[in-house]
Amino acid sequence: MKLKIKLLLFLHFLQGKRTLALAALLAVMVFGFNNSLTAQEEEIDEATTEMVEGDSSSTDSAAMAVKTVEEVATPAPVEEVEVEKTFHQVLKEKFIDGGPMFMSFVLICLILGLALSIERILYLSLSTTNTKKLLEEVEGALSSNGVKGAKEVCRNTSGPVASIFYQGLERSDEGLDMVEKTVVSYGSVQLGLLEKGLSWISLFIALAPMLGFFGTVIGMIGAFDAIAAANNISPGIVADGIGVALITTVSGLLVAMVLQVFYNYILSTVDSIVNDMEDASISFIDLLVKHNAKK
Repeated sequence: MKLKIKLLLFLHFLQGKRTLALAALLAVMVFGFNNSLTAQEEEIDEATTEMVEGDSSSTDSAAMAVKTVEEVATPAPVEEVEVEKTFHQVLKEKFIDGGPMFMSFVLICLILGLALSIERILYLSLSTTNTKKLLEEVEGALSSNGVKGAKEVCRNTSGPVASIFYQGLERSDEGLDMVEKTVVSYGSVQLGLLEKGLSWISLFIALAPMLGFFGTVIGMIGAFDAIAAANNISPGIVADGIGVALITTVSGLLVAMVLQVFYNYILSTVDSIVNDMEDASISFIDLLVKHNAKK
């Protein structure tokens, strides 16, 4: 009995030891499992952090790359360089702004007026003669070869003064009165030749500003029509009409001023030549008087 009791107690003891062992093993397993779970969670957290950091760094890198690509792809702003317009370009723009219709007439006046002015200036420059030298040559020819030699000198000399002398020598046989009348009459003819075309230049001088003012009136009419159509007064509405008006007026006045300068220069040159003709004609009559007295 006692042996049985001891065996039972030993078995209970062993069963208690086993229970403790199982409990200890279970505790170790649970603790280890919890530790492993904690370690795994820490590893997962670290991996997640690394992934987040990697994603943020990759995102930053991608953003920087995109920014760099945009900077490369986007062209640098081009600075607007103001190009100075030439005088010809400015005139062309003003001509178009003023309206080709009216500006064309003003331009025609300028071209024709300048053409006539240049022709007169060239003609008058060729008509200018050294009257003192011519009188000396005529006097020498009269003394040596008579009227025939004097005619030859006048024929070889250009200008209205030489032509007047030649016509006077042609009438020298008819008396001094006829020579004087011939000189006066032919002087009037030469004066007409010198003033040829001046009436047309004066016409263009008067016509150019008239055309400019006409364009001004038309421009103002267009401006008022635009105001009536819009039923509103604003600078944008009347700007075109007023621009045409002002440009045509300025152009007409400018053409008139330019042609007026040429016109006055031509008149002064004609007056100078006429004065030389009158003085030379008086001296020529005196030469003929002396020549006839020597005869």
